[in-house]
Amino acid sequence: METERIALSQRERERLKVLHEVKQKHLTQAEAAERLKVTDRQVRRLLLALAERGDGAVVHGLRGRPSNRKLHASFEQRVLARVRQRYADFGPTLAAEHLAKEGWSVSRETLRKWMTGAQLWRPRSQRVKAIHVWRERRACFGEMVMQDSSPFRWLEERGPACALIAVIDDATSRLWARLVEHDTTEENLRTFGGWLRRYGRPLAHYTDKNSIFRHRSGVAALEEQLRGEEALSQFGRALRELRIEWIAAHSPQAKAYASHCTSFEHCGRTEAAGWRRQNLTPWAFRGMLTPTDSYRLSGLSV
Repeated sequence: METERIALSQRERERLKVLHEVKQKHLTQAEAAERLKVTDRQVRRLLLALAERGDGAVVHGLRGRPSNRKLHASFEQRVLARVRQRYADFGPTLAAEHLAKEGWSVSRETLRKWMTGAQLWRPRSQRVKAIHVWRERRACFGEMVMQDSSPFRWLEERGPACALIAVIDDATSRLWARLVEHDTTEENLRTFGGWLRRYGRPLAHYTDKNSIFRHRSGVAALEEQLRGEEALSQFGRALRELRIEWIAAHSPQAKAYASHCTSFEHCGRTEAAGWRRQNLTPWAFRGMLTPTDSYRLSGLSV
């Protein structure tokens, strides 16, 4: 005769072990009830079932069968049809609230399970996170430069708070930077002009969407409207006259890429510490060139 196999959970195995100990008179029914956290009457029921059906008596009677409280499949299909019709872009919680107003009584968790099975909702664990891959650098020097500014206590307590405006070549990381008191259009133009005089005109200019580089209101001047041109800031007009393409960072990841390339966070600590050791003051920076190997800081002035 073939041996019957019964799949038991850990809880059911522990319950079966206690019941066998009661049958062998190693435990009393009261002790078994305390250990199993049930009543004495329930222990007696389990012992009777164990005598009638064997070890399978500890297995729940609904195992492998649908729940007695399960909603009918036809009701599920009607609810899902209603969701597709009116609430396809709703989440399970909001959809359940609106369905309840229409007389469709279904819990939000049940609706969540149904919508997930019908691919009307994707749980957080199944959502694919957007991966922002850093683009490849340009191939040659001068194809594109990035410009950004960083307010920092560059001179610590030896001078006023200032901002470092940097222009960096995307291909070679060659850097031109200036310390300024305020991050303004004039100072950004002056910094970019220093790059132009030193290295020539790049093909493209990459920045964030600061109002220095992009017109804030988006409404062009009358002369520009008559010529069919878009609204430009003063910096944008300068780039247009020089025939330099302006590329804006359209996402926080792209904006962080420009700041990362200029390495402001690490460079700020490194340069500020070096200037402190040299006991440099704001007046000592005028006309000063401080090349650094790690960041190729080719020019620094105020």
